[in-house]
Amino acid sequence: MRDYYEILGADRNTSDPELKKKYRKLAMQYHPDKNPGDEEAEAKFREIGQAYEVLKNPDKKAAYDRYGHAAFEGNSAGPGGPGAGAGGFSDIFEDLFGDFSGRGQRQAQRGADLRFNIDLDFADAYSGLKKDIKINTYVMCSGCKGSGGEAGSKPMTCGTCHGAGKVRSSQGFFMVERACPKCGGNGQIISKPCRSCGGEGRVQREKSINVKIPAGVDDGTRVRVSGEGEAGPLGTANGDLYLFVQLRAHSLFNRDGSDLLIEAKVPMTLAALGGSVDVPTPDGARVRVTIPAGTQSGHRFRLRGKGMPVVNRSNKGDLYVDVHTEIPVSLSKKQRKVLEELQNLEETSNHPDSNNFINKVEKIRQ
Repeated sequence: MRDYYEILGADRNTSDPELKKKYRKLAMQYHPDKNPGDEEAEAKFREIGQAYEVLKNPDKKAAYDRYGHAAFEGNSAGPGGPGAGAGGFSDIFEDLFGDFSGRGQRQAQRGADLRFNIDLDFADAYSGLKKDIKINTYVMCSGCKGSGGEAGSKPMTCGTCHGAGKVRSSQGFFMVERACPKCGGNGQIISKPCRSCGGEGRVQREKSINVKIPAGVDDGTRVRVSGEGEAGPLGTANGDLYLFVQLRAHSLFNRDGSDLLIEAKVPMTLAALGGSVDVPTPDGARVRVTIPAGTQSGHRFRLRGKGMPVVNRSNKGDLYVDVHTEIPVSLSKKQRKVLEELQNLEETSNHPDSNNFINKVEKIRQ
């Protein structure tokens, strides 16, 4: 069995507040709710709780410091007999998480969250939209209004947990807390269950939900629709609905967050002599981009504020235009003659990059 101080990353001189701080951090890290299905994490969580149960108690700590684990052999509850330690591990748990659930109070149940994949085209992602979707889920029973009981009947306090919704049992150093098996953690028992929902307070059916997709969403964006998940049992709160956006690709625009990239193919003559080209924008309009004379293939122009909207903000990204020069194909005799004449008139100053490349090659040959 590992040393309790080693488990908590402490030593005999560690103060009580520091010891509790170390325990809190480890308990949060290995708590089963944060590591569902992880048996190793669950075992570490129990080990951490066992170590703190001993070291937080002055009598148990003194016995452990003197005799080690042998101090508790043959006595599952440790020094002081069964029940010593002011309520056991459940008190430690409540002390840690009481701020979230309320000390000694049963945490209310709620309906499960739902996921829905929604397909959007580029235009919808740009402008946003409202859309009705249909989901098969749990909704509140209209017969009992979520109470779970027939009209006129009242729920009774569970006799097993006395309304707490949970029961405790002692296991060595631990006081283990579980949902009450009689009432399922509700704290109450329905004497006359509703015939429509069988006492659950909810039924399963298809419901229509109007959802709003904000402008600027991207592929993989998650949109939360509060309270539109499963109805909770016995009138408790609904879960949430999460929309996962699946965005169809656009034929011209490539996307990088709120910025857009488009490739503009221009004739060689336009790039050499200068001119302009009309470029589409995501809102369906067109903007004229001036191409200076001598623009090289691959040159990028930036159009500020012509990209996608930023989600839940008033500004937009930028649109980048990459110019790619197209070399003419299938030349006529006249065209070929003109290009040959141009070739004869060319000087090295007309092609600085090409000339620089040739010079480097020549140096390598020498």
